[in-house]
Amino acid sequence: MPSTTDFKRGLKLEIDDVPYEIVEFQHVKPGKGGAFVRTKLRNILTGRVLDQTYRSGEKFAKPDLETREMQFLYHDGTGYVFMDMTTYEQLSVTEEQAGEKGRYLLDGQQVKVLLFRGQAIDMDLPASVVLEVTETDPGLKGDTVSGATKPAVVQTGLSVNVPLFINQGDRIKVDTRSGAYISRE
Repeated sequence: MPSTTDFKRGLKLEIDDVPYEIVEFQHVKPGKGGAFVRTKLRNILTGRVLDQTYRSGEKFAKPDLETREMQFLYHDGTGYVFMDMTTYEQLSVTEEQAGEKGRYLLDGQQVKVLLFRGQAIDMDLPASVVLEVTETDPGLKGDTVSGATKPAVVQTGLSVNVPLFINQGDRIKVDTRSGAYISRE
């Protein structure tokens, strides 16, 4: 059981049956009274940040978190289906749980899925993915320097701003953290 003396950035705690991650913390030792710790905690389930103060030496439970290597199989209209690479059991993740990260998933892609008490709460994607452009305006030949962009829809339904020379059928590399175009493949 971690206590306030074990606090560091990224440490995961369970408070009132909810998993939190420490974003910031500061040990305070006033002239009068006991020492305490000011913390900023991020709720792993909702993403909200909470400011809390704890007495020095207070103990916390470790959350029941597990990371598994899984392969994305398919999108069934209501959610995303993954297969555990060691046990071959399938796990379904709703579109709300996957959020925007579901727009970067390709069939057969391997990702790390974070589970809290057996339920998927987050997934760790690669830094970039290569996707095929399915819809965009025709490209302009030779227009590579202007820096102008146009919208393009890729095979997963994600809309990305791309340079004017990108055509339908081109494969592009997209940053999964920002959704920005990186390069043509």
